[in-house]
Amino acid sequence: MPEIELRAGTIAYEDTGGSGPVVVLLHGLVHDATVWRKVIADLRRDHRCIAPTLPYGAHRTPMRPDVPLSPDSVNELIAEFLDRLDLREVTLVESDCGRAQTVAGRHPERLARLVLISCEAFDNYPPGLPGKMISVACKVPGGVGLMVRTLALKPLRRLPVGFGALTKHGVPDDIVDAWLRPLLTDPAIRADFRRYGNAVRRTELLEAVEGLRAFDHPALVVWATEDRMMPREHGRRLAELLPRGRLLEIDDSRTLVSEDQPQRLASALRAFIAEPAAGGR
Repeated sequence: MPEIELRAGTIAYEDTGGSGPVVVLLHGLVHDATVWRKVIADLRRDHRCIAPTLPYGAHRTPMRPDVPLSPDSVNELIAEFLDRLDLREVTLVESDCGRAQTVAGRHPERLARLVLISCEAFDNYPPGLPGKMISVACKVPGGVGLMVRTLALKPLRRLPVGFGALTKHGVPDDIVDAWLRPLLTDPAIRADFRRYGNAVRRTELLEAVEGLRAFDHPALVVWATEDRMMPREHGRRLAELLPRGRLLEIDDSRTLVSEDQPQRLASALRAFIAEPAAGGR
């Protein structure tokens, strides 16, 4: 994977190349760009897909310790990433986390479209029982190490406090092993994760609402009907507050639609991106 040096540190990313429409795909906590592997396999034949691995615990290179690491700084890191790669007319897609909401409001200049997929929003932040568990783990000495060792136990992975809350059909063990390995093996990655978790501002996504109201590009909100972490009504609310938003609900899936229903998600993204950018809701 190529890497780019940003102010906060080195970020690895996948880039399929090509001259098709640019799609930038953002993942959530304790995942990396491989959460998009099935969607990218479908879209890459006629889209340029770019998927950075953000400093959410599954990253391999620690961030600079002298630079603040927080949800707010990751918002700026994403904007810097788009600028440094000189990406234009981007379809920005995010699952699970809510950073794209703030990026769309503060840095819309490189975006052509926005896609929010079953993500934290409004006051559901940190989201659900796993989000609360991560918040506590970051505050307790040794908590992150204990949390990740628990998640690493294969018999416990489908529990509602772990990956079972995120997927209905499960994630292959080799993928989960790769997600967890940096936190298991590198104290500096655990330190990054604690810094990020302890810097969460509960009001951030409430503040993002005004920016979304002003985002005048096409927006698609995709929500899993069986999501256990993100309230179903939040999908409707996001679609309604976006001036050109619409809602698509996908059955037989939880939060990680890219894992549970990748083909349906890829088809929805392709159809959305192919639509003319001009027009109303």
